[in-house]
Amino acid sequence: MDKLRNVAIIAHVDHGKTTLVDEMLKQSGTYHENQEVVERVMDSGDLERERGITILAKNTSVRRGDIKINIVDTPGHADFGGEVERILKMVNGVILLVDAAEGPMPQTRFVLSKALELGHRVIVVLNKIDRPDQRVMEVVEEVLELLMDLGCTDEQLDSPMLFCSGRQGTASYSPDVPGVSLDPLFDTIIRYIPEPEGDVNAPFQMLVSSIDYNEFVGRIAIGRIERGAIGQNEEIAVCNYHDAEAAPRRAKAVSLYQFEGLARTPVTSATVGNIIAMSGIGDISIGDTICAPGHADPLPFVKISAPTIEMTFSVNDSPFAGREGKFVTSRQLRERLLRETLKDVSLKVKDVENASDSFNVAGRGEMHLSILIETMRREGYELSVSPPRVLYRTIDGKRCEPIERVVADVPSESVGAVIEKLGSRKGELLELTPVGSRIKATFLVPARGLFGYRNEFLTDTKGEGIMASVFEGYAPYKGDISRRSSGSLIAFELGESITYGLYNAQERGALFIGPGVPVYGGMIVGVSSKSEDIPVNVCKTKHLTNTRASGSDDALRLVPPRQLSLEQCLEFLADDELLEVTPKSLRLRKRILDHSLRMKSLKASTK
Repeated sequence: MDKLRNVAIIAHVDHGKTTLVDEMLKQSGTYHENQEVVERVMDSGDLERERGITILAKNTSVRRGDIKINIVDTPGHADFGGEVERILKMVNGVILLVDAAEGPMPQTRFVLSKALELGHRVIVVLNKIDRPDQRVMEVVEEVLELLMDLGCTDEQLDSPMLFCSGRQGTASYSPDVPGVSLDPLFDTIIRYIPEPEGDVNAPFQMLVSSIDYNEFVGRIAIGRIERGAIGQNEEIAVCNYHDAEAAPRRAKAVSLYQFEGLARTPVTSATVGNIIAMSGIGDISIGDTICAPGHADPLPFVKISAPTIEMTFSVNDSPFAGREGKFVTSRQLRERLLRETLKDVSLKVKDVENASDSFNVAGRGEMHLSILIETMRREGYELSVSPPRVLYRTIDGKRCEPIERVVADVPSESVGAVIEKLGSRKGELLELTPVGSRIKATFLVPARGLFGYRNEFLTDTKGEGIMASVFEGYAPYKGDISRRSSGSLIAFELGESITYGLYNAQERGALFIGPGVPVYGGMIVGVSSKSEDIPVNVCKTKHLTNTRASGSDDALRLVPPRQLSLEQCLEFLADDELLEVTPKSLRLRKRILDHSLRMKSLKASTK
């Protein structure tokens, strides 16, 4: 056991965790000399590589001499915090990575607080010290202030501090001494992170901290062995701390794996302290404890924070339904959503009452749910989704709503616009901190106040602003917030968009489509310049009798349409609108497609 170290890398999004792990793997000899090296190898999913974010925690290991270091690369985005919380149960210490220019950000505070609560030892690594705008000494002070602010122990405050460049693969004990390799980091892990404790002779016990899924073997349980040892094909018992009344379920450890470098290596046995993967238990779930038969002793499980945002996923019922997707029925949709909850403990799925083809899906934020939507459309699913809405709670008889801590790093000339906009969205300014020619502003903002704000934020800061948010807690309802001041341009009929019709429609607002795009009545084709919705006929053609102007369509100048990403579509949605998602298209639409029925509904709601 003294030849083992278990450590997690925690940080805010984009502070360089995955790049640092790349270098640790290279310098530990994980790759062969002639092996092709992939950048950000731990981000194995297409979406992770495209967006440059880590969504699911990944396990790997490196060897230094005869010592094996198990490393868990965790997500940095707040919406995937559920991953971070449970992964920390598997390790004995953490490497806290902080950008030497940005300093501690909201997610830094969140993940560090979780690690300190568990009493983990912390190695502070200031990364990206080769950035021209680095401010190492100021960031050191900010990290120490954060540790004290979170109520750390004296030992945790005295944590070792290293200065790194993940991209160059160097680390040093002083910011003034350039590093040569990552040896100082490896040495500090071995010296400072304690080896796992536990009695190897006691009955086997392991908490399931993560679940992987494989079509051939089903669910794979991942966790750290708390005590004892396990052999392949041994009988086991499965129990749960929060369901102590239930009898332990009997099962068999069909296959065991350990993490060696980037691979899962089959093993015939494993002992206390090791992080292993185990297959053979069909209905295993995160938070279950696997024990030796006759020794059912469930371990307490970190309660995952409740979801704060909900959306309704429904079967696509537009006139174009079924044209592009492979999976279009409510049964297929339900099965896919429930399968996602097996891997993602932060996600909750419920049937909508009186609607057999709709499901309420609750998660930790817009990013969390948009990643799920994007994954499903790539798999061939068709669905329609509602605007996101926050989940309220009643606390001490008061209606309370989720509040986000928002940190905006903006050019000094833009800070006025940001304060004004977030103020109108019931945001409360906590502090302003000058950082060179920029200003870091911290706010507490209702989660619903951030819907649709990110696009405005980028416009107000001319694309130079950086905004990050993390869940702070619940507070009494702050009052009404207006969602969107502009209306929608709504297609009037089924057909294909024509240059002539679009030319006439663009006088009413900004279009989302160009010519030759199939449309249907009730589909949103642009944003109105006025506050109300405006029907437009984008399929309108010029009368054939006008022979003198037969070729003048070529002279009509169309403004290039605004192409909306999935997140921008979700931000745009008003309460009476839906987003139709298919493998090839994203179409905004009204919930009620028929114009006359929509008008009747509008009149009834205003009475």
